[in-house]
Amino acid sequence: MARHFTFVAALWAVFPPIGYVLVLNFTPFPVAAAKEAKAIDGAFTLLTLLSVPVFAFVCAVLAYSLVRWHLKGDPDSDGPALRGHKPPIVTWFTVTSAPTIAVIIHPGITGLREVRAHDNMPVDLLVQVEGRRFFWNVIYPEQGVKSRKELVLPIGVVTRFEVTAYDVLHSFWIPAFRIKVDAVPGMYTAIVATPDEFGTFAQDPNFRLQCAELCGAGHATMRLPVRVVSQEEFDTWIAEQSPAKLTR
Repeated sequence: MARHFTFVAALWAVFPPIGYVLVLNFTPFPVAAAKEAKAIDGAFTLLTLLSVPVFAFVCAVLAYSLVRWHLKGDPDSDGPALRGHKPPIVTWFTVTSAPTIAVIIHPGITGLREVRAHDNMPVDLLVQVEGRRFFWNVIYPEQGVKSRKELVLPIGVVTRFEVTAYDVLHSFWIPAFRIKVDAVPGMYTAIVATPDEFGTFAQDPNFRLQCAELCGAGHATMRLPVRVVSQEEFDTWIAEQSPAKLTR
């Protein structure tokens, strides 16, 4: 038995460095164009790094078992019964409890506080968004502007999105911002984002407002281009959207 543990431990020592190299050098995320997106990506990366040793242990046991106990052909009888040993179980539970509690605190609680920091505070820009099958109504109430063609936001401005739905459940999602909230008929939900990277849908498809809740036959087409511009460009765009030119 000691020999088996030795081989598994040797494999376990080799696998984690490989996993860390892959995690730190492979980026699965699209562009992070908002302050909140960077916080969420950081939390995801941290959780992935913490999971590497556990996944490496599973892979080490599996790899050794496949080599050591593989059978040729079909087995002619059941294998011997396996009985649990309390000390390893208690040790594993104790060792894994500490990081579990740690990630609940950070990035769990601390990350939520960072992402939702402006929920109950004044914001610089208010945007009301209404989901309908199968399009979005975007309203800038303080500027008196409405659009169905695009969502335009000034860079560096804390923006609160108040989201609702006209008919069925929808879901407000901007991949480049990593923010998502349900659009519910008869009520408003809110989420805050602070764009910090310029971008347009034409340059990067992740700059889009996408419905992420299956809402009918046109669900996949329910998207709206998002454009992050300078404050001057935003002011110019707002001025061009006079009441006589509001998108219907």
